[in-house]
Amino acid sequence: MLPVPELLAPAGDLERLEYAIRYGADAVYAGMTEFGMRAAPDNFTAERLADGASLCHAHGKKLYLTLNTLPTNDEIERMPQAIQDARTAGVDAFIVADLGVLSLVKQYAPEAEVHLSTQVGITNWAAARAAYDMGAKRVVLARELSLQDIARIRDKVPDDLELEAFVHGAMCMSVSGRCLLSHYLTGRDANRGQCSQPCRWKYHLMEESRPGMYMEIGENEQGSYILNANDLCTAPFIDLVCTAGIDSLKIEGRAKTAYYVASVTSAYRRALDAFLQTPKEEEFRCPEDVLEELNRTSHRRYSPGFYFGKERATQDTQTGGYVRQWEFIGVVEEWSEGIATCTQRGKFTLGETVEVLLPSGKTVELTPEWIRNAEGRQVEATPHAMMMYTIPCEEPLPPHSLMRRRLPQK
Repeated sequence: MLPVPELLAPAGDLERLEYAIRYGADAVYAGMTEFGMRAAPDNFTAERLADGASLCHAHGKKLYLTLNTLPTNDEIERMPQAIQDARTAGVDAFIVADLGVLSLVKQYAPEAEVHLSTQVGITNWAAARAAYDMGAKRVVLARELSLQDIARIRDKVPDDLELEAFVHGAMCMSVSGRCLLSHYLTGRDANRGQCSQPCRWKYHLMEESRPGMYMEIGENEQGSYILNANDLCTAPFIDLVCTAGIDSLKIEGRAKTAYYVASVTSAYRRALDAFLQTPKEEEFRCPEDVLEELNRTSHRRYSPGFYFGKERATQDTQTGGYVRQWEFIGVVEEWSEGIATCTQRGKFTLGETVEVLLPSGKTVELTPEWIRNAEGRQVEATPHAMMMYTIPCEEPLPPHSLMRRRLPQK
């Protein structure tokens, strides 16, 4: 009997961690201010990490810490203290990519679980078994594996070795993220969490004897983004990912916003629950509202990744941008007697219809009859960042509900 998979969500700071929990994650992964593969987010100090662990544990969830960079000699000297600080903070597992870090975690936090990062590049059952023999509780599989590859690994590794796989988010054109382009072109090392994403740039070709003559790489006027991988989306076939033997379904996005984390986590919570509730004799069908929700956050064009083979792992060579049809505009702080108090995260104007995403995954549509600012005066719009305002709404809106509006289509 297959285990019930864990839904694992990203958190770049404490706010995003809280939204991940409230919108359905079973566990959250985060990084400290050093040693994680995402340097852009605020990340967590030891004190903030303790706050995050307390919040997770209060809701019966787990917190995993990423220590998955490749540290230098100087940095490895600071690693023992970071491990001890994180363990004191209460993290449940360490995600590592370096054998030295693995050894140090075993030395300084022997009771903690160790998960081997996707940066290790585990693509076969022998590598997974070797990780298990070294003390790994879980391996995060390489993103280049098909469903058949995963099933074969599951069949040939110990039952108590957990398998984790990415199910949604940005894909790297390099093998599981081990890329040198950013460091070579900009001095920002992708393997130290500083990727400048040169794979998303638009490139031209210049011939050596014709300096200054730039030629488009492509067959149309838009040129070609030759390295730009589409985003991964497995919601339509989440049943196949689960039945292949995956124990943890991982959403990419520690650098993404709290709104993104909440929306995508909510969608996959509903997709996973729908699969778990589907009788064995019936075919799984992903709920339509799940797919609609996944189109309400900014994303590149979606792809099934490598799950059905490399032929289906598509690229968008005509644009490096995002599909963006909706805009996040506010957070509901409280609701009482038909009045919602909100904090502005984007402008909207009186007369516009807005949609509210509740932590349950339900959505509520409303066209407010009025907007009042913090002083109680009626206003026509919400133009000021983080301004407090109230709107009427008959249906109760729980705190942490998220407001958005549809953008005009060009």
